[in-house]
Amino acid sequence: MKHTWRKGLATAALCSILLGFDSPDVDPVQKNNIENIVKSKLSTEEKVDKILKELTLEEKVGQMTQITLDVITKGENVFVSDEPLTLDQKLLEEAIKKYKIGSVLNTANNRARTPEKWNEVITQIQKLAMKEIGVPVLYGVDAIHGTTYTAGATFFPQQIGMAATWNPDLNKQGCAVTAYETRASSIPWDFSPVLDMGRNPAWPRIWETYGEDVYLTSQMGIAAVDGYEGVNNDLSDETKVAACIKHFIGYGSEKSGKDRTPSYLPEVELREHYMPSYKAAIDAGAHTIMINSGIINGTPVHASYKLLTELLKEELGFKGLVVTDWADIENLHNRDKVADTHKEAVKQSINAGIDMSMVPYNFKFADYLIELVQEGEVPMSRIDDAVRRILTVKMELGLFEKPAPKVKEYPDFGSEKHEKIAYNAASESITLLKNNKDILPLKEGTKLLVTGPNANSMRTLNGGWTYSWQGEKVEEFAKDYNTILEAVENKFGKENVKFAAGVEYNHEGQYYEEKNIDIDAAVKAAEGTDVILLCLGENTYTETPGNLHDLYISQNQRKLAEALAKTGKPVVLVLNEGRPRLISQFESEMTAVVHTYLPGNFGGDALADILSGEVNPSGKLPYSYPMYPNSLGTYDHKPSEASEKMEGMYDYNSSLPLQYAFGHGLSYTTFDYSDITISKSDIGPDEQFTVKVKVKNTGNRAGKEVVQLYSKDLYASITPDNKRLRRFEKINLEAGESQEVVFTLKARDLAFVDADLNWTVEKGEFRFMIDDQSVSLNVSETKKFDKLSN
Repeated sequence: MKHTWRKGLATAALCSILLGFDSPDVDPVQKNNIENIVKSKLSTEEKVDKILKELTLEEKVGQMTQITLDVITKGENVFVSDEPLTLDQKLLEEAIKKYKIGSVLNTANNRARTPEKWNEVITQIQKLAMKEIGVPVLYGVDAIHGTTYTAGATFFPQQIGMAATWNPDLNKQGCAVTAYETRASSIPWDFSPVLDMGRNPAWPRIWETYGEDVYLTSQMGIAAVDGYEGVNNDLSDETKVAACIKHFIGYGSEKSGKDRTPSYLPEVELREHYMPSYKAAIDAGAHTIMINSGIINGTPVHASYKLLTELLKEELGFKGLVVTDWADIENLHNRDKVADTHKEAVKQSINAGIDMSMVPYNFKFADYLIELVQEGEVPMSRIDDAVRRILTVKMELGLFEKPAPKVKEYPDFGSEKHEKIAYNAASESITLLKNNKDILPLKEGTKLLVTGPNANSMRTLNGGWTYSWQGEKVEEFAKDYNTILEAVENKFGKENVKFAAGVEYNHEGQYYEEKNIDIDAAVKAAEGTDVILLCLGENTYTETPGNLHDLYISQNQRKLAEALAKTGKPVVLVLNEGRPRLISQFESEMTAVVHTYLPGNFGGDALADILSGEVNPSGKLPYSYPMYPNSLGTYDHKPSEASEKMEGMYDYNSSLPLQYAFGHGLSYTTFDYSDITISKSDIGPDEQFTVKVKVKNTGNRAGKEVVQLYSKDLYASITPDNKRLRRFEKINLEAGESQEVVFTLKARDLAFVDADLNWTVEKGEFRFMIDDQSVSLNVSETKKFDKLSN
């Protein structure tokens, strides 16, 4: 049935051409006019305005239409493509000649391609688009921790791991590499970075975020945009891509913790904790933005004029391209039931402020939108605004002049230079959470049992969005890299390493299914070893397939941990997971705990170097690691949510007991903080001040430390947060070395969103805290800033 529909569509289009209903010939005058406009010395804005006037309504709506690659390939039906991958010329001509589509996304058959294949496919698409319309196609993919769908690309830690480095410059380097290798694949548009907030540990996309804190997320987001687009956002640089910040706004705030379920989000909370990261990336010059698939306070974001036009385009001043997520206009009718027809869904979303529809499987969007304009239901001014934004991105990317660069122009694709950056990122992300009896680093000659379902898997090291959407094809493409087991064998010698999985993932089933449960074999294998390296966590997943009902780590893995602990041998627990799975049932029996997050292809090597002591761990948690499933919360909670203990931990009997606190991470050396000072004890609401602290490496080896500055508003008209991260800096100190770290702030950095939705600095006392040091400051008067002053 699908096969008939798909091929029949092409036949119908061909028949209409033969009958004279739809001429295949482009107006040569129009095409020449566009070419001359592009070659002129006019500004980008002037060129775009002139090209816009050359386009028909059908061509404009086509520019707003985005289809997935499977739609235009040879294959059984619209969802399955033949292998080897080949474009279907008739279907391609239908998409471009009849529907004038302006954008294509994704890979075919959910699998990676070589850069040469990408060059071939995209060049073919671009040649026809330039011949028939004179406007290039904008091709986009989700390259979120490396070029997801390109074989041989360099893969970095997922965003949650990059956040754990607390090193924005390293994140910028990684994003620059991803941009380079994505452009080498002839793809100029990257649906990244994710600037959603990871504030619910159950949410299956928390690993795609930079964690729970809005300041850390904002700084990492700025670095990502600078890496993807360059610090000057010059997209004519063919090593850069157009960034797409996503998913505006409030995604991840779902009440249930399950993907794409409703959120109930007060506007004070939306503005204070969910908006600033997007504003930071918009101010950094990001060219495009993708919209939240979910529902906030009963209204789908894709249908919200208030959020898309009033907040995003008017208040935040976003001038770039606004694209939907996958099939989300159709979802207004199919899922959310706010539009009684698909046509009504198109009307609602375009009038709300959507510029491009990720359709992705048919052309109904184009048909409906043309009808809506002709009927006066969607104003032509809205169409022109959308297409102007789309053309601007294409023009700034240089696609009119060079629609598809070739991989041979990118000699550093997959190079050792790029891989070194990925290794460094993995090394700095890995976080030492516990190290009783200084069991780590392991002594030379230590005999190890490596066990657990994550011990011998490249798939689990990478996570989703790696070679395929759910990461299930990783093993096919990552054979040349080292699993944890292989890296440990290389580092400590195969003769010193035993392996028994104990538990394995059922890669043929759902991500959480397990098989080959043989805990007794693992216990027996521990005989004759000195230390057990227990590798637990999760299989790969993302989005709705990753929804779960129980945040505890699987019961099979718990039983494995408990059985190995009973051997009496020290157990080093290695966590390899996308979200903080609960381990409180057995954590006390673990001698050490190391968190790797999803470190990418070099995670095994980086972990082995940390275990051996060759690398000193320096990662810090980018989220609060909960202890119990009914006690989930963030470090910036309200005072009534938890009673504090010393050192930033929560009281065990409070509502928010933690396994490990936000910002926590140990080192093989020690750091001492002293001599905190503040430049002024009293300031006005427009003044600037500095906070200084001395940090000394008091251990016997070099180490990196993240110096974290928090503020606490003692009293406010709205209950203040427990504390807020205001600045951080990662420093490297040799043994015995000291450094004075200076943070510069403005009073307005202490602002919060008040009941009237204004950013407000209120008079009163603020306390600043760095480690065990604190100092106070008094703000002399209250001042309200406009809504943009965050």
